[in-house]
Amino acid sequence: MHILEAILLGFVQGLTEFLPVSSSAHLRIVGLFLPDAEDPGAAFTAVTQLGTETAVLIYFWRDITRIVRRWFGSFRGTVPRGDPDVRLGWLVIIGTIPIGVVGLLLQHTIETTFRSLWIVAVVLIVFGIVLGVLDRVGRKERRIEHMTFGGGIAIGIAQVLALVPGVSRSGATVSMGLALGYTREAAARFAFLLAVPAVFLSGLYEAATSLGDTGAPFGVVDTVIATVVAFVVGFVVIAGFMNYISKRSFMPFVYYRVALGIVLIVVLSLGVVQP
Repeated sequence: MHILEAILLGFVQGLTEFLPVSSSAHLRIVGLFLPDAEDPGAAFTAVTQLGTETAVLIYFWRDITRIVRRWFGSFRGTVPRGDPDVRLGWLVIIGTIPIGVVGLLLQHTIETTFRSLWIVAVVLIVFGIVLGVLDRVGRKERRIEHMTFGGGIAIGIAQVLALVPGVSRSGATVSMGLALGYTREAAARFAFLLAVPAVFLSGLYEAATSLGDTGAPFGVVDTVIATVVAFVVGFVVIAGFMNYISKRSFMPFVYYRVALGIVLIVVLSLGVVQP
């Protein structure tokens, strides 16, 4: 039975990771409707994200290898240090530091207090509205090649908010990108690149520290299966999402977030589910 649940959660993770709707919130909510009605946990969420980030590696393989190659080339003097790809390489590294530091300092709070469904419901609505406003008023003129150190660091700080289920990593970072005047595609592309080191480090850390935890809802086999499913579904979703935002707005996701948050508040208020 746990394998079937793991497959379902892996599908949800892959479906929602790249959309600005918060995959961690959806895993938390879907967990309520499983036979044991329990939270899959922050560790399970972090590990399954390894699957979706592997999809990012493959989808953006040319971009990532080019950035890495040119970043190292800047040390050998074969690539100018002012090259846009060199700058992106530094921005991904520097932008990862805030979430790494905060994640370690607040690990217990992230795994307990932040997973309250009341918090999830409120941030789904609040950050949904923030995304909607910025999607409407943002200039959407700057491309990823124009990413500045200030802009990259600001987006890196926004990524810290993703530690709270319901905020959404892509939602927070894309919102900041839109606020800084970047196009939807540029904001999303940088957000996905920025997430790679943070998610891999978090996932590997959680995998190492949760091994042998007999109290975890899902075992190693279940988690591996969920991660593989998340990878397959995530790869399909990321391709469709990048194509979608090059032509359309984020408003459908905004409406969905607000509606889901309101429904969650109602069922919590009626005592249908426990926070």
